[in-house]
Amino acid sequence: MPIWKRNLFVCWFGMFVTGIGMSQIAPILPLYIKQLGVHDSGSISQLSGLAFGITFIVSAIFSPIWGIAADKYGRKPMLLRASLGMAIIVGCMGFAHNVFILIGLRLLQGVITGYSTACTTLIATQTDKEHSGWALGTLSTANTSGSLIGPTIGGFIAEHFGLQHSFFVTGGLMLVAFMTTALFVKESFVRHDNKVLNMKEVWNSIPEKSLTITLFITFFVLTVAMYSVEPIITVYVAQLSRNTDHVALIAGIAFSASGLANIIAAPRLGRLSDRVGAHKVILGALIAAGILFIPQAFVSDPWQLTGLRFLFGLAAAGLSPSVNTLMKKITPDSLTGRVFGFNMSAAYLGAFGGAVFGGQIAAWFGIPYVFFVMSALLFLSALWVYFKVYKRLNINKLTLYKK
Repeated sequence: MPIWKRNLFVCWFGMFVTGIGMSQIAPILPLYIKQLGVHDSGSISQLSGLAFGITFIVSAIFSPIWGIAADKYGRKPMLLRASLGMAIIVGCMGFAHNVFILIGLRLLQGVITGYSTACTTLIATQTDKEHSGWALGTLSTANTSGSLIGPTIGGFIAEHFGLQHSFFVTGGLMLVAFMTTALFVKESFVRHDNKVLNMKEVWNSIPEKSLTITLFITFFVLTVAMYSVEPIITVYVAQLSRNTDHVALIAGIAFSASGLANIIAAPRLGRLSDRVGAHKVILGALIAAGILFIPQAFVSDPWQLTGLRFLFGLAAAGLSPSVNTLMKKITPDSLTGRVFGFNMSAAYLGAFGGAVFGGQIAAWFGIPYVFFVMSALLFLSALWVYFKVYKRLNINKLTLYKK
């Protein structure tokens, strides 16, 4: 088996577990904060929002920093640092004595993370052009599906084994990811003691600035759309259900349906982007995702919502691998870690912004408007991609791909 393919499988497992660890706290956070001694419902809501959001905000700040370190010291040391650090920090959350220790540990989790950035950079630089779309597509399913399935897993473990065990199990899985990374990931990295470029110099070294910004924003919009339903889906499922039993479980299944679809479709759409061009897959996926958001506002049954979330996941699965494939082609190898670090920052900001934005739209205008607004956002993004990426690559395809 080629080294890049073995590394891909190990990194997939690590990113999947990391995605679970970042998101599994969502459904149990209010209950855990209450268990830690906070009983006022308003305070629980405020502290839950702070504890959930602080990890993503801090991760967005530190992702480019770890990207610089990956370019300078290699990707494998970053994988080991992040997986071991998160195993310890997430495991310690189960021993938190009060809510402020929990929030502090969530902040540290945001600082130490960077596993996904290092994985993407490692696979992007090791894989040959013929397989890069498939490889990055397969890898993209790990973090996305882990993040979407994480709330269901976290809720299941908490319900059957206790709240603390969600953290212990996740920490244990991350420790397994650390060990598999240490034993099986191989990297031939030659360190160059070149001057570390500052942000301005990095930006000046990027040959396709306009295209790079468009890809960052496309990734941000996709993540906003995916996470906009997270704060409302339980309430929406409760409104649609005739029977109030198992609402939390059905809401978890509805939210995770798009993650399952992502696992199925992303490698295939990544391979398709290798054949027909990543820009065509990005445009088609944005339009399809925008269309599939609209009927979600008109469903009359939670299982209709689950079916549409699954179809949305199939469409959205083409975006992440195609964006990463195109970004790899337009980025010099020496800057790959930093550019992918910025892209992960866009994803973390999108996850946080989507959860906040979705909740605010639902509160002010009603839940159906969340789907209308997200659909409009995806269509606007598709329009921008058409003019900034699709038309340009159809005209200058050969010139661009030779850089």
